[in-house]
Amino acid sequence: MDINGIQKLTLLDYPGKVACTVFLAGCDLKCPFCHNSELWSVNAPAVMDDKELLAFLEKRRGMLDGVAFTGGEPLLRPELPEVMTKIKELGFAVKLDTNGTHPDKLRALIGEGLVDRVAMDIKNDPERYALTCGREAQGFPMDAIRKSIEILMNGGIEYEFRTTAVKPLHDADSFRGIGEMIRGAEEYYIQPFADRDTVLFSGFETPAKEELESWLGIVEPFVKRARIRGM
Repeated sequence: MDINGIQKLTLLDYPGKVACTVFLAGCDLKCPFCHNSELWSVNAPAVMDDKELLAFLEKRRGMLDGVAFTGGEPLLRPELPEVMTKIKELGFAVKLDTNGTHPDKLRALIGEGLVDRVAMDIKNDPERYALTCGREAQGFPMDAIRKSIEILMNGGIEYEFRTTAVKPLHDADSFRGIGEMIRGAEEYYIQPFADRDTVLFSGFETPAKEELESWLGIVEPFVKRARIRGM
């Protein structure tokens, strides 16, 4: 399996653990504010393969606690379960970042004990979900998103939901709708958008601190724990 990027040490991507972050290319969404647009195509350049990744992790046993897979959308990679199995055999915890469009694959990983924590992006309220993902509303797999939410909330593993808040795509109504979607969730984070060179489209802004705090207040009654991350 091609590995399209690696951050060899992170204290942020896997809460509570010293980890590395593995980037996998290929995504079925095209969020216009995405920081990792260079990973949209599955043909993005590789920096190593899975054998080299495992060799790297073998040398980091006792120094790293976990491995976080992100993308792109990692669940598009058919080789992922096999690679996760080998990583678990080395004694590492595994975290997965996902957009929630592949609930059956997500359920399988949880059922096989291959993932210890999942972070799922909640892009917006249902009415604006497809727009926020750069997709047409007709045919957008909203049912898959809801199914993934349900799987995580009943899956018996650590999970978090998170939203990158970006103007003009989000407003107070966004977070009322998000709150309803994830009612009863354990953890939810609002992450303010920050512009980068890899964001392909213009016209997006970081919400003001006061807006973020107001939106947080809207979601808090729906979930057990809600925070702003990265402000």
